[in-house]
Parts: sequence; structure tokens; C-alpha cells
Amino acid sequence: MADRALIEALQNDRLIASIKSPKALDAFLKTDLRTAFLLFGDLSMIGKYVRHLKNHDRRVYIHLDKIQGISPDTEGLKFLHRFADPDGIITTKSQLIQKAKKLNLSTIQRLFMVDSDAFQHGLDSINKGRPDAVEMMPGLIPSMIEKAKTHVDVPIVTGGLFAEYEQMRMALDHGASAVSTGNPDLWNTSRLQMEGSGTQ
Repeated sequence: MADRALIEALQNDRLIASIKSPKALDAFLKTDLRTAFLLFGDLSMIGKYVRHLKNHDRRVYIHLDKIQGISPDTEGLKFLHRFADPDGIITTKSQLIQKAKKLNLSTIQRLFMVDSDAFQHGLDSINKGRPDAVEMMPGLIPSMIEKAKTHVDVPIVTGGLFAEYEQMRMALDHGASAVSTGNPDLWNTSRLQMEGSGTQ
């Protein structure tokens, strides 16, 4: 069963900011978005970034594989949990999902759909590891979102290569629970809703 807090966040925040720099972090705090995927930082600064976001009442999911100086392993997870205290983690490594769950961290497994074998391997990994949600990349393949929805029972976030609101809207209309983008020009929930057919 997916983490209830994460499910509620995805129901309420269908547009998620992928933050890749301090400048993007500042831009995010000027938006009405509530949830962030933190894709940058290092051992000395990650706790500060998370606290800064949480002090502004934002939910923070750290991409463990992207943080410099922290190993994407059990000890790295323990460090993040103790010193940064994010709402959850994102990782491409299925073996870390269950370890993160034992620390009461919400888990999002990131998958790259480069071909049909990668897609099938990803589905098997999700059903075995049971993350709370999955992030499918890139987001410009709505038919694959529909296909994945028939094989997994966790929320699907999709991101990558979005250049306009209509592309994100299409992903939502094809079954994604939320979309993520690192492009601050697309961090406007009202424009996302206006340019589509309405929230599902």
C-alpha cells in the first residue's frame, strides 16, 4: 500500500518542481507549488536545503542518486533520514526501496523507459520492490503511462523533456497522478489547469 501522505500530496499537487540548483530553489519558493523533487546538493548543504523548504511548508523528496558525497546505499539513507529528514527519497535503485521504507521514508522509484525491455524490467522492479510511487521518464510517452497503469497499483509521476503545458496535461489525461519538470517556466498550476481539460 502506498504511503498515504504521498498519495494525498500527489492528489493535491499534480505539478511537481524538480529543483536542480539554488537559483531554481528560490524560484520554486515564489510559486504556489507545494512539492519538490530535490535533484542537487551535497553532504554539507542537503540538510540546510531541506529545512529551508520545510520552513516554507513544502514537501521535499531527495533524489538520493544525485546528492554529492552521500553514497546511494543503506548508510547514505540513514544519514539523510537523520540529518536532512526529507519526506521521502527518489532512487533508480530498487534495492534501496525496502531499506528506505524501514526508515519510514516515502519512496519513489525512477524508471527510464529507453526500450521495451527497460519498460518490462521496470514493471517487474516496481511489483517486487513496492515503492510508494514511480516516476517514469521521459514524460512524453502517454501511451506507456496507460500501459503501466494496468500493471502496477502505485501512483505514477512522469517527467522529462516537457516543453509546454499541453504535454504535461496529456500525461495527466493518460493516467499520471502528477507530472514533474525542472523548467521553472512551467511551474504554474493555474496555467496547467487552464490549458487542459481539467483535473481528473
